[in-house]
Amino acid sequence: MKSVQNTAFYFLVFLLFIQCKENPKKEKTIATSENEIQYAEGLEIYKHLGFTILKITNPWPEAKESFTYILQEKNGIIPDSLKQFPLIQIPLKSIVVTSTTHIPALELLGVENTLVGFPDTNYISSEKTRKRIDTGKVRDVGKNESLNTEVLIDMNPNLIVSFGLNNSNPSLDNLQKSGLKVILNGDWTEQSPLGKAEWIKFFGVLYGLDSKANTIFSDIVKEYNSTLALAQKVTQKPTVLCGAMYQDQWYVPQGESWAALFLKDAQSQYLWADTKGNGSSSVPFEAVLEKAQNADFWIAPGDFSSLKEMSKSNPHYNQFASFKNKKVYSYAIKKGAKGGIIYFEWSPTRPDWVLKDLIKIFHPELLPNHKLFFFQKLE
Repeated sequence: MKSVQNTAFYFLVFLLFIQCKENPKKEKTIATSENEIQYAEGLEIYKHLGFTILKITNPWPEAKESFTYILQEKNGIIPDSLKQFPLIQIPLKSIVVTSTTHIPALELLGVENTLVGFPDTNYISSEKTRKRIDTGKVRDVGKNESLNTEVLIDMNPNLIVSFGLNNSNPSLDNLQKSGLKVILNGDWTEQSPLGKAEWIKFFGVLYGLDSKANTIFSDIVKEYNSTLALAQKVTQKPTVLCGAMYQDQWYVPQGESWAALFLKDAQSQYLWADTKGNGSSSVPFEAVLEKAQNADFWIAPGDFSSLKEMSKSNPHYNQFASFKNKKVYSYAIKKGAKGGIIYFEWSPTRPDWVLKDLIKIFHPELLPNHKLFFFQKLE
């Protein structure tokens, strides 16, 4: 009996010994976390205790690779399995961004004072940020395709937010080899209006302002969807022409593009809505005239600021009914102090404003009190 007890005892000790030897070697598994992104197709955010996994899954059109970044909070413990990815300390204290579309997100989050550099600052229109540029608080860091490495090393920002047109980015590679933190932003590849706007959450996690970013985006979604519901009441949809001539070809947005989706949501008949693709198509003038000569409206005719300027550029524009009836609307009139177009800077972040403008143009009775923000009627 005693022998059996001794055997059981030693067996139990053996099991405890094995557990004590093995358990310390096992790394804690990363708890499953849901992606917090709803609309954007190229962005994923996974929150964990002490750190966030940020994935850019579509950094450029038809990208075959994605990028993962680990955002570490103060005293956050990063699992060994994630240490292969670039590590960024958050919240950020200083940042360099490379697209004007990033400026509104910083301002809405209230962190515009952390911006210390931008390539070709003349493109920025925001009054708040222009004041910082004028007082030397935001430095010019060269051109997007060739950022000034020496200036950036001297500035030593916490992070440089850039973008890539493909997988060849020697300028960004050099910056990273110099010890600077670089992250790619793919907001420009999004095609849905709300998908593009949701990238404010990208900046939210960089600053530890997730809750604020979520609230701002939720308000934008609410405004967009309520305006969309209002527009669905219409019974007639006006026909719409877009674009203008450039080097003997007329460029029109393709039917699956960001611009075309706005026209669809605004309850209009965009005449190239059935075309495939999310870029633009070149069409001969004769084909455009045949299809759109009697279109009710002409939206976004290049960078023209008046009908006279349009006519001087190409007298054939006079043949379109929308031109004759003065129903031509442009986003290019409203500009910043240095000539930057407000629409390019703010429209990706505020698609609700774009939709309201278009509905005001096509169906003014639905929004009698709305004042056009981006688009202006050409005279």
